[in-house]
Amino acid sequence: MNLYSRRCNFVIGFHGCDESVAKNVVEGNDELMWSKNDYDWLGHGSYFWQNDPERALDFAKESMTRKTSNIKKPAVVGAIIDLGYCLDLIDSNCLNELKRSYEALILLNKLSGKKGELKPLPVNTKLFRKLDCAVIETLYSINKIIGAPEYNSVRGVFWEGDRLYPGAGFADKNHIQICIRNNNCIKGYFLPKKIDNRFPNP
Repeated sequence: MNLYSRRCNFVIGFHGCDESVAKNVVEGNDELMWSKNDYDWLGHGSYFWQNDPERALDFAKESMTRKTSNIKKPAVVGAIIDLGYCLDLIDSNCLNELKRSYEALILLNKLSGKKGELKPLPVNTKLFRKLDCAVIETLYSINKIIGAPEYNSVRGVFWEGDRLYPGAGFADKNHIQICIRNNNCIKGYFLPKKIDNRFPNP
């Protein structure tokens, strides 16, 4: 068996990074580093924008302005991804599992507090999803303890940005984000190409 033995349903993801990182990853000299911040929207792992290289590039450009950023020349690397066993947060079963994980987090906080008092839970803000991250990481910990299968990936839909027009239900930064926790889900990397306008886009 090899990395390509199983028949897969692929998605395309894009990761914003420095040009040197994109080059090293595509050439097979490196893997994308996991993000392990306590505010990561979908927990810890490698992050991708599904089917949206423009958003990945915008993210890299925005990241470059931060003092802690290592990005000097913003770039995008594409990935062919098999989501595998996915915590898909547009699926009702996965959403119910996440809700139960939140309830478990409350219980764990209560048990670890003084005299059964509830310790303050992490809080979500507009850009920092500390509560969501804690809930997802709690779910992983519980599954590991009880011997349940480990999730390979997480996918979530996010409604973000300004309304497209007055009264709209759509915003200009709506997106689907993927977090990969199993590097074998990534079947290959590539540099995005520009569309050839001589042909229709299939």
